Amino acid sequence: MRILTSPMRTFAVALLALLVFPPPGNAQLDSTNKITFIVGFAAGGVADTLARLIAQGMSERLSQTVIVENHAGAGGNIAAALVARATADGTTLLVTTTSLAINETLSKNKRFSSSDFKTIAIVASSPESLSTSPSSVADNLPDFIKAMSGRPINFGSAGVGSSSHIATEYFLKFLAKAPATHIPFQGGAPAMNAMIGNQIDLLAGTLGGGFAAQIAAGKLKGLGIAADKRSASVPNVRTFAEQGFSGFTATTWVGVFAPAKTDPAIAARLNAAINQIVNDPNVQAKLAAIGFEPSVASLAEATTIFDQDVRKWGDMVRALNLASN
Repeated sequence: MRILTSPMRTFAVALLALLVFPPPGNAQLDSTNKITFIVGFAAGGVADTLARLIAQGMSERLSQTVIVENHAGAGGNIAAALVARATADGTTLLVTTTSLAINETLSKNKRFSSSDFKTIAIVASSPESLSTSPSSVADNLPDFIKAMSGRPINFGSAGVGSSSHIATEYFLKFLAKAPATHIPFQGGAPAMNAMIGNQIDLLAGTLGGGFAAQIAAGKLKGLGIAADKRSASVPNVRTFAEQGFSGFTATTWVGVFAPAKTDPAIAARLNAAINQIVNDPNVQAKLAAIGFEPSVASLAEATTIFDQDVRKWGDMVRALNLASN
């Protein structure tokens, strides 16, 4: 995953030209058909916001109608099932989050598997974070764990089986060796309000879910982020690795997926178009404003990211015995 350098931008433009003016004999998108983005979550969320950004850019670049449909429910599984069964012609695409990788192990009876999809693009990502009350005596993760004196840590997150829930429970129980109890909430905002009101000990959430803004405003005290490097949005919050917990990262991303049998040439053209859009400075500014890092990945790189996350999150789900029907 990387931001394109200037020579690589030239290459992306060339690929986009192939998308709009494909050579004879190659599979191509039918410009007479609209492209539909099936979003696995409700309107107004991060996946929906990014889907609409990409849809607008694709519509302008391809002179093709691109619409967004929200099919929320079952942690993204309803939308994923629809796309898994869709015609593999590049006109029906899934826009979802890391939940697709998590649900491969978490949800046993979901009527599809990760092999039913072709990864088209990973659009943007944001690391998981841990924060507490500004009144806490602890300024970092080791001090916080020590201050809890071995008693169970009540940590809150949005729902059961979310990336924030899984990453935090795994971190506390297996890496920090601290007893922990998960308190699920109906969304990130209620969990944040509970932390601000000192109703829980610890708050888990994706930085891009509004947590970075609350940390920067001083309403939450950031204890750590599960990333390879610090975030520009909260530069004073150290990574887990900087605090002695090396080798553990957890990131939430938004990606675009097509039915598995989609022609590789169509997949490549979609990937090139999306990468060109994400590399637009205006789009990058909009992503940064909501706490997400824009990212550009080739088809092979995006596929590797997804496949690795299926295994990584699967290991955590199994370790925590969270799989359900």
